Amino acid sequence: MAKNVKITLIGAGKMGEAIISGVLKQGLTSPENITAAEPHPDRREELVKRYGINCVEENGAAVEGADVVLLSVKPQMFKMVAADIKGRLPTGALVISIMAGMTMTRISEKLGHDLIVRTMPNTPAQVAQAITMWTCTPTVKQAQQSLARDILSSFGQEIFVEEELEKYIDMATAISGSGPAYVFLFIEAWIDAGVQIGFPRWMAEKLVLQTVRGSVEYMVSTGDHPAKMRNDVTSSAGTSAAALYEFERAGLRVAVADAVNAAFNKSQELGRNNKD
Repeated sequence: MAKNVKITLIGAGKMGEAIISGVLKQGLTSPENITAAEPHPDRREELVKRYGINCVEENGAAVEGADVVLLSVKPQMFKMVAADIKGRLPTGALVISIMAGMTMTRISEKLGHDLIVRTMPNTPAQVAQAITMWTCTPTVKQAQQSLARDILSSFGQEIFVEEELEKYIDMATAISGSGPAYVFLFIEAWIDAGVQIGFPRWMAEKLVLQTVRGSVEYMVSTGDHPAKMRNDVTSSAGTSAAALYEFERAGLRVAVADAVNAAFNKSQELGRNNKD
């Protein structure tokens, strides 16, 4: 990726900032080649001070001359953003969207532009540990695909799927996009349970967080199926067996499946509700 690539972000919230940070840390471009369109003056001042990038208020002005335009906004805001930037996008600019539920066809129609990459990252991007699923329109050239891959890889890992599998993006929204919320809820409940049986909160937090971190690293290192790893630590009539029985009795698996399906349905609903 050439270091003079000009990148514009429409929306500079937590995810937008994570992308800025990742791109700069990996040396993919320089601060003066990054522009963020951000409506709040305090936030603009903060980003300029922290990263040395350019910040403007107006979306249309931000995209002029850009090689890459990153749409880092809620899908409900896309209609307004599209009105601001349609006709002002450079012909060869690559548009990368992180909007949940918004299809490439809809983005292309609204912008009058056909170089579209649709992605679904997640919030661990803020510590360069995201997982991002993505796809693109057939008009996106190989060099632009490589550019998109470099950007997405700067804040974590990425998985590419062909355009005909765009439905996987909505699925990824339910699995990995919303996934950190599931993890945080389980961790919160686990810590609270530790406090309930008598641990000081700080001690319960440390025990739980390191257990989660260590278990994930252990599983990644072995490549084993989670059922095998669970069986390996579950002794007959032991403490793990007693705890797992209660999870199963409470319907944990069904609750997880229902939650993921609810998130998947909501992702599709967001796309349907923001067609106009």
